Amino acid sequence: MGGSSAEREISLISGAAVLAALKDFGVDAFAFDPAEQPIWKLAGMGIDRVFCILHGGAGEDGTVQGALDLLQIPYTGSGVLASALAMDKIRTKWVWQAAGVPTPRSRRVQTADEGVALAGEFGLPLIVKPVREGSSLGVTKVANVGEFSAAFAAAQTLPDGRQEEVMAEEFVAGIELTAAVLGREVLPLVRIEAPEGRYDYQNKYFTDVVHYHCPAGLPADVEAAIGKTVLAAFDALDCRGWGRADLILAADGSYSLLEMNTAPGMTSHSLVPMAARAAGISFETLVLRILAEARCG
Repeated sequence: MGGSSAEREISLISGAAVLAALKDFGVDAFAFDPAEQPIWKLAGMGIDRVFCILHGGAGEDGTVQGALDLLQIPYTGSGVLASALAMDKIRTKWVWQAAGVPTPRSRRVQTADEGVALAGEFGLPLIVKPVREGSSLGVTKVANVGEFSAAFAAAQTLPDGRQEEVMAEEFVAGIELTAAVLGREVLPLVRIEAPEGRYDYQNKYFTDVVHYHCPAGLPADVEAAIGKTVLAAFDALDCRGWGRADLILAADGSYSLLEMNTAPGMTSHSLVPMAARAAGISFETLVLRILAEARCG
């Protein structure tokens, strides 16, 4: 838990909740923060498995997963390849497009002017965001070309000072949904209603202005079709264990997957625990089921 990414604060909150659940079930567990001590210190400590609840950066992009593989310590969630692919939103889309998974058009942009040029191709509004970041950090909905410069700067320079690649994505209007995957099961969809569509970092974690609906209230056949597509997207990236896909359901019934999260949040505002509750799975049981899937490689 913790780590050095821009999502460190959320990881610490998620980690505290997971640790408490493990201890409540009598699991001999302790917190380990790779930002405070090197991960190789886990070697020789008799660790049976790691619950990896690092968000973003080196904790979710395959780096820590590779280190744990070298240490031969089983860990929760996806392996090196899937973690690296899912963290890179551009390459995720390349894989999904090849696999026939619906996803909005997008392109990497190196300057704000390139983003302005895309407005003629994709239309406005456009979504501008970092290629490798989560929790909606650095994401801007651009309504007119005059906003591109500020949006590009916000996506390129993250709150922790890191420089990131930037992408522009076609905006798809519709219902915002999220689909949690647990093992081979897609849990009930969550429908998200954010004020003025602003499902940003602050509203995700630190306010109560967002309304969540789970079950989502969709027809059973629509939810089943989305679930099937989400599993196909999960498999296309070689994900395992658990994860969460974010998507948009348009008014015409079509839907588009935006991204796949391989280490989703486990805070009081998080969506995977919410979906699990709707499926009759307690937070503690959810944590144990994720832990049971831990493996190397």
